Amino acid sequence: MRLFAAVLPPEDVIGALAAEVGELRTLDGADGLRWTERAGWHFTLAFYGEVDEDTVPGLTTRLERAAARTEPFPLALSGGGQFGRGRALWAGASGDLRTMRLLAGRSEAAGRKAGVEMEEHRRYKPHLTVARSRDAVDVRPYLAALDDFRSRTWTVEELVLVRSHLPTSGVPGEQPRYEAVARRPLGAAG
Repeated sequence: MRLFAAVLPPEDVIGALAAEVGELRTLDGADGLRWTERAGWHFTLAFYGEVDEDTVPGLTTRLERAAARTEPFPLALSGGGQFGRGRALWAGASGDLRTMRLLAGRSEAAGRKAGVEMEEHRRYKPHLTVARSRDAVDVRPYLAALDDFRSRTWTVEELVLVRSHLPTSGVPGEQPRYEAVARRPLGAAG
């Protein structure tokens, strides 16, 4: 199964971002982007890829330890950015990013210790993808609009192991479905 560890924003924060994305979709050229669905909005902490079902219990146990060693922390959606010359447009984060990076590192280490083959380590950049493109896109108008965006601050209290169901129908625009496999409370939240 295809898995990743994530932080899931609360529904009202997702709603605030949905309103902002609604505005972005009215900008010139927005129809050239593939906008992600709000049901899939999350902050990936560590991507595990295809994981054998026999590995999942050990991975879940190690993620539980990682979560227990990490205190709850404040986070807000804030601003935005892009990767790959506009191939990915994202909302950023503000708050206790140090602790979020620590949790991401611990989630990555949990995968390695559970026997998951991980890609080489990269510095963690908190981002929530809102749109993609196959080609380079000038996203400056979208980034300018996102500059002033900020959601309310919430307290991240759990680490979520998520399963990704990739599209299989071949219908253009079909998006992955996400399913929470395990939820583990952070530090004193449990």
